[in-house]
Amino acid sequence: MTILPPDPDLTALRIRLAQLRGDRGWTFDELAARSNLARRTLIDLEHGRTTGSITTWHALAHTFDVTLEELLGPLCADHAPPGRPPA
Repeated sequence: MTILPPDPDLTALRIRLAQLRGDRGWTFDELAARSNLARRTLIDLEHGRTTGSITTWHALAHTFDVTLEELLGPLCADHAPPGRPPA
């Protein structure tokens, strides 16, 4: 029997991205300039039209000066992350 992992909470991830951008008062244009990512990519990420690549999220983590775990942690918001017991 195959045990599949739980679905990632992509809505929580989009909210986290919007929160980090909003906390800094950055527009999409400013985030694009700081991250060297396309404005359209950032809008699509925040509005759920794409999930992005690991290199995109890596660039965003550096831009926001947070760890990948801090940035991507919301993916497991509705379940226990791997290696941790359920709450």
